[in-house]
Formats: sequence, structure tokens, C-alpha cells
Amino acid sequence: MDDKRQRARVQGAWARPAKNTSRPAPVPTAAQPQCWRSDQVMPDKKFTYEDPTEVNRRVPEPRIIEKEGCYDISTAPSGVSRLRLFPLFIDPKEADWMFEQLRSEIPWTQKTNLGPDGPYTEPRLTSWYGDIPYTYSSSTLRANSHWHPLLTALKDRIEEVTGYTFNSLLCNLYRHEKDSIDWHSDDEPALRNNPVIASLSFGETRVFQMRKKPPPEDHGDYMYVDRVHVPLDHGSLLLMEGATQNDWQHRVPKEYHDRRPRINLTFRTIFPN
Repeated sequence: MDDKRQRARVQGAWARPAKNTSRPAPVPTAAQPQCWRSDQVMPDKKFTYEDPTEVNRRVPEPRIIEKEGCYDISTAPSGVSRLRLFPLFIDPKEADWMFEQLRSEIPWTQKTNLGPDGPYTEPRLTSWYGDIPYTYSSSTLRANSHWHPLLTALKDRIEEVTGYTFNSLLCNLYRHEKDSIDWHSDDEPALRNNPVIASLSFGETRVFQMRKKPPPEDHGDYMYVDRVHVPLDHGSLLLMEGATQNDWQHRVPKEYHDRRPRINLTFRTIFPN
């Protein structure tokens, strides 16, 4: 009887749940940054500078010229490109009646040019004075050999102040803000090398924009070239000298707010072939 009770106690002990003797799994914690102690040696790493593979180029801001003076805008193997600005070459009251006379008495016409996409009409009116016709943009302006007396007087005054002589004149009438002239240089063969252009303005102020021709390695990209802006006021004279026509282009762009008419007279010297 005692043996049966003893076996029952042993069997009952087996039936009870076993004690859990394993250790609980560790709770994950955030990784702690490793800090170097003062007695530890830093790894031997050298940091070296390497030139960037691409050169960062900035588009230059245009240079604004609006005060009287002489300005060398670039120097190149072709020579110095120079501007001379006379903001009040003609007194404003005198310029008022000159503008009205020129507007009403010059024989203005609209020229048709030939471009890459075919013929197009210039967005301005012109008139050409000189002894021979003038050809640009694949079309020719006939010459007015009998100069208007006011044009002759203005030519004489410009020659006296600048020391240059001129035998030809291109008159331009910009009727409103949509009239313009696109990028170009006055470098036709009849003008020969390094021509001097005297530009006299009447009426509304328009910005005369210039950009330097890019170097050969830029393959005709004008993005990063130097630029010059000259606001040409009523009665102002701008003289372009030296290599300006060889190394720079210029334009009068369209604008997007109302502009009154403007007359621009560009005196130059033409050489017969």
C-alpha cells in the first residue's frame, strides 16, 4: 500500500508544469553612437580636395551705360570695342521739333528681307541716304542722293564733335513697342573693317542691347557672354568705334507695354566695291 502511494506521488509530480529556467529574450534598444575616448587613436584617414568635373558658369548681369563718357567694353586680338555716349547731344526742345519734322518729311518705306524661312517684312520703317544703294539681309535699299536739309545739318554737327566723317545714313522709325530689330552686327563688306557708327535718337526711349560674340569653343552659345544695355533717350548720341561691329551684336527688342514712336539715325561710311 505504501508502494502504491509512493508511485502516485512521483507520477503526480510529473504531471505538474515544468519550471521555466530559460532567460528572457533581450529587448532591442536603439543603436548608440560610438564615441572616441581621449586615450584612443583616431583612424589614419586623409581628406583630399578634388577639382569638380564640371565648371559652374554664371550668366553675367548686363552692364548698364547711361552716363556721358567713353567706355571700352572689351579688348580682343581684333582690337578695342569702344562706346561713346552723349546723353544730351541735342537740346530736348530742339529735339522735339526735329522729331516732328523727320517723322513727317522723310520718305519712310517698309523693307522686305530674306531670312532662313523665306521673305519677311521688317518690323520698322526705314529710309537710306547716300550715293550708292545699301544691301543687308539679302535685300537692297535704294539710295536717296538728295539729303534733307535737317539731316545734312545733323551730320555736320556730329562730324564736328566726333572728328569722323560720314557719307551715308540709315533712318529708322519704330512706330510702337512691337517694332524692333533683331540681333545683328553692322559688318557688311561695304562698311569695311572696324566701321564707326554714329547713332542719334529722337522720341521714345528704347533700350539698345548688346552682346559679345562667343569664343569658338562655345560653338555659338550666347548664354554666358558679356552684355551691355544702353537706354537711348530723346536727343542722345551713341558712337560705336573700334572692333565693336566685329566682336559684338546689337538689337532693339520688342516690348510689352505701350511705347510712343522713336526715330533713330545711324550715320556711317560706305565704300564702293
